[in-house]
Amino acid sequence: MQIYLDYSATTPIREEALAAMQVAMQQHWGNASSLHDWGNRSATALERSRQQVADLINASVAESIIFTGGGSEANNLAIFGVAKQFLAPQHLIISAVEHSAITEPARQLERQGWQVTRLPVDRSGALHPKDLQAALRPNTVLVSIIYGQSEVGTLQPVAELGKIARAHGSLFHTDAVQVAGRLPINVQQLPVDFLSLSSHKIYGPQGAGALYVSPHVSSAQLLPIIYGGGQERGLRSGTQAIANIVGFGVAAELAAAEMPTETLRLIRLRDRLFALLKDVPGLVPTGDSRHRLPHHVSFCLAEGEVTGKTLVRQMNLAGIGISAGSACHSGKLSPSPILQAMGFSDRPATSGIRLTLGRHTAEADIDWTALVLQQVLSRTLAASSLATPTANTRDPIHA
Repeated sequence: MQIYLDYSATTPIREEALAAMQVAMQQHWGNASSLHDWGNRSATALERSRQQVADLINASVAESIIFTGGGSEANNLAIFGVAKQFLAPQHLIISAVEHSAITEPARQLERQGWQVTRLPVDRSGALHPKDLQAALRPNTVLVSIIYGQSEVGTLQPVAELGKIARAHGSLFHTDAVQVAGRLPINVQQLPVDFLSLSSHKIYGPQGAGALYVSPHVSSAQLLPIIYGGGQERGLRSGTQAIANIVGFGVAAELAAAEMPTETLRLIRLRDRLFALLKDVPGLVPTGDSRHRLPHHVSFCLAEGEVTGKTLVRQMNLAGIGISAGSACHSGKLSPSPILQAMGFSDRPATSGIRLTLGRHTAEADIDWTALVLQQVLSRTLAASSLATPTANTRDPIHA
């Protein structure tokens, strides 16, 4: 028996999306920029997909969807595309719990002399709007705040944050990769200038994403980071991967249709898993309990006796796929910067785990996972305590 609970990392492609991609590869292989029939067929498929993705977030103008190679590229386009218009370094605001596709571009800008403010979060991972208000400066040109945090599941008050940024005259971007297809997004009401999406988080293929660019953003406010043939309104040059984009469009259309029922089902399963594990000694829920992604469950160990990586390996041996938040660099385990930003000390910050649910998750999977995780924790913690010497323990080899 195998149970996949890592849907925030990637999702299996839907059969409908795969079937549409196969048709596209066979019939829509022409270059969408070409004027002949082969190109026109691809261009028609491209624009149909653009409308499907636009409908997922209720964008009034399909042309506001700029297709990219994925969510990370969409984030990079938002950050660097805004920054490139300025000859002198300006000020950028992000949160302390952004995805690396935001934090790394921000570090690159810092190396170029930009000022970057990282807004703090509370113990639940939530950002407080008053902190954004206080951080704004005359030269704040962009605010980028993640919508749903992928490691701990916390939803940020994006609507309020966007209003604050816009009132100040700053552009506002949100990474909505984890939210799209799981919660309704209406960009006609949400005060965002840019919003990032990813195909493979909503059961589409890997290798496709999009950046929503508000019709209110002028061509001078966002410059391309890839130059060439001028595709995607000149903002993302390169021959479009029609098959991937077609799969993305089909997945977006299905996600929009199924969201009302699927979101409620995921919330019920999510809350059931939290309830089954709430009395496990030492297991601490992370993230906001109310303002939370509907499919997301996360914990850390209060004392950090065992790393998240160890728990992932042990659960994998039991046939259950989950993920950890800490990272391993050059053989050295690093604490999760997200948990550290939330106030966790280094040891608990290396023990974070994430279980994310999806279309194929059933109630029986939740019950079995809770039972297995408790057994794995009990066994692993016991082994860890035996392996840890105390002050009175003598080394039998050197006694």
